[in-house]
Amino acid sequence: MKPFPSLEIVPPLKGITKAELLDSIRPLMEFKPRYINVTCHRDEYEFRPGADGSYTRHLLRKRISQTAVCAAVQAAFPEVEVVPHLICGGAGADLIEAQLQDFKFMGISNILVLRGDALPGEKRFSPESDGYAHASELVAAIRRFEKAEGGRKLFTLGVGGYPEKHVEAPNPETDLRYLKEKVDAGADQIITQMFFDNAVFYDFMARCRAAGITVPIIPGIKPLSSERQVDLLPESFSIDIPVELTSEIKARPADAYRIGEEWCKAQCRDLLSHGVQEIHFYTMGRSDNVANVLKDCF
Repeated sequence: MKPFPSLEIVPPLKGITKAELLDSIRPLMEFKPRYINVTCHRDEYEFRPGADGSYTRHLLRKRISQTAVCAAVQAAFPEVEVVPHLICGGAGADLIEAQLQDFKFMGISNILVLRGDALPGEKRFSPESDGYAHASELVAAIRRFEKAEGGRKLFTLGVGGYPEKHVEAPNPETDLRYLKEKVDAGADQIITQMFFDNAVFYDFMARCRAAGITVPIIPGIKPLSSERQVDLLPESFSIDIPVELTSEIKARPADAYRIGEEWCKAQCRDLLSHGVQEIHFYTMGRSDNVANVLKDCF
């Protein structure tokens, strides 16, 4: 099978038109990505004071909904499979079931299942009272949903994997055990958090196989695009950036975009030479550098 790319996009902020969103994706279509993942984020609320001293809760929705983005991408690029993220955060069991019914109605058959992040200001993730605390629980709930819908498998389920350990895991061994629980609950494949050192990914693969995890493991990568990301990405995603890459960007910050792109190309070539069949790209709203990487490697 010929290797192929897949993409992840973030629903745009309100004010962006459908045409603008699709125009940002269109340059990547010539490289025939097989999937486009669409992220989701739990709803945020603010409490506003009233004249009588009481407070009322108001939903803050800064982005276009995931469902709207999935529908727009499906209609514009029917040759590409849309893969919505489904998260535990902010959703109870009933809402999760409603989302699954929507996905089934839309003809979606591939989902990436994640726990999701804690709300801003929270130190730890808190599930809804009738929700799920871990992605493994959500995977198991989706498999129960399928049985209730007639027993036929409706969804291919992906889960997240962390080559450098999830920030909340006490050690890599425990993190690997959590990952195996997700696979044992019914996950079909793993997409990794971004990494910038391929040796880290190869070691992660070896540890997964030694632990009895046999499902496909898809590497997720991203080209650095600015000097600021050298500091921001490790803080946001708890990942390491190799000293060779950081030193080069810090020495020539004006060239950070090109340096990050060339590093990503080298990563891709090495992954493909090691027999990787799919590489997942975190676009984070930027497509030019990803398009250049795809042009070079696919």
